[in-house]
Amino acid sequence: MERTIPCDDCAERTLDIQQLGFRVTGCNPHPNRPGSCVLTFVESAAPQMTLAAAGEMVAAIASPGDLTGGVGNITATQAAVAKAIVNLFETGEVLGEYGKVTLIAGDTGHLTFGRSQTTLGSGNLAQLLQKYCANQGARFAGRLAPFLPRFTAIDHTLDDDHTLHNVLRASADDPVMRDTQDAFFDKTYWQPAVRAAGKLGLRSPLALAVVYDSFVHGSWSVMRDRTTHSVGAPAAIGERAWISAYVATRRDWLENHARSDLRLTVYRMDAFKRLIDQGFWGLELPLVVRGKEISPLTLAAIPPGCYDGPQPGSRLLTLLAPLVRGLDVRLLQLGLSDRGVDIQADGIFGQTTSNLVKTWQAQNGRPVNGIADRALIGELTA
Repeated sequence: MERTIPCDDCAERTLDIQQLGFRVTGCNPHPNRPGSCVLTFVESAAPQMTLAAAGEMVAAIASPGDLTGGVGNITATQAAVAKAIVNLFETGEVLGEYGKVTLIAGDTGHLTFGRSQTTLGSGNLAQLLQKYCANQGARFAGRLAPFLPRFTAIDHTLDDDHTLHNVLRASADDPVMRDTQDAFFDKTYWQPAVRAAGKLGLRSPLALAVVYDSFVHGSWSVMRDRTTHSVGAPAAIGERAWISAYVATRRDWLENHARSDLRLTVYRMDAFKRLIDQGFWGLELPLVVRGKEISPLTLAAIPPGCYDGPQPGSRLLTLLAPLVRGLDVRLLQLGLSDRGVDIQADGIFGQTTSNLVKTWQAQNGRPVNGIADRALIGELTA
């Protein structure tokens, strides 16, 4: 299948079509129409809606209106707040959860990973991991590189590869992975959202957050056109009235969607409506969104679930209160996972990790005490 679109809208249309369960295979200049591209795509997963409904939505995606305007002066802090709101929607954390691995039954995206939860099914996860592995300083490139051909082929059996999932979790401890995710998600979602908001003349930080959320969550173009058809363009009715109408339109769409997993995400629009009702158009700090504080303090914190130390072998690991956490625990767990042990590498030395260490000790002729000494840590993290 293919659609002719304006070249400036290529990134935006690609994201929306991917969210419908299609795989975009190319976007090339139109041979006879300067300024236009031909977007080609194929079905990559079982349809989650009727073919008629999918056709209607794809047609709408490929038929943009006349969009003009510019984005106002958004500060770096306001941009960080907008991203934090979407992070909370995606992973429940202000800074996002860089090592988050998610599988949702019925989700056409299949295996989902990272701060903004990019998916195997869209092909974007393959691109993210390729960028990471291409960096000479990537700590986990050697472990992830063998999986790249399967990511590129959108191999759904990766959904059930728990050893891979542990490597993905551990990769979040690498600052190179966190920086790669930030740059990738900005290019893939944030920058197209900024351009889309500018075309509509949407200038407030809250409006930009709403647009950005739709780029991450999907189907921005369809909902934009539906809202404009219903109430008029932002220039005609005003930005705040249009964004309020957009949030209501999108909530209705989510609430009545054929996919049960999307119906569960109406909370995103409820959170935006609350911010609208309270008049937080400038995203003034501090804010509370879905029970979490967004403030200068939380924005400057270390991302949750990420460990920069201690290094393996610098201490003994055993079950203590409070529980021992850190990079050395994660790498010990990853070493067990590499050897076929069914363990989740979360960086926390809890009861399960202690029991699995004891099992490993028993199977390998070691004293069964649940203590990972330097010799055992060295063996499992080599």
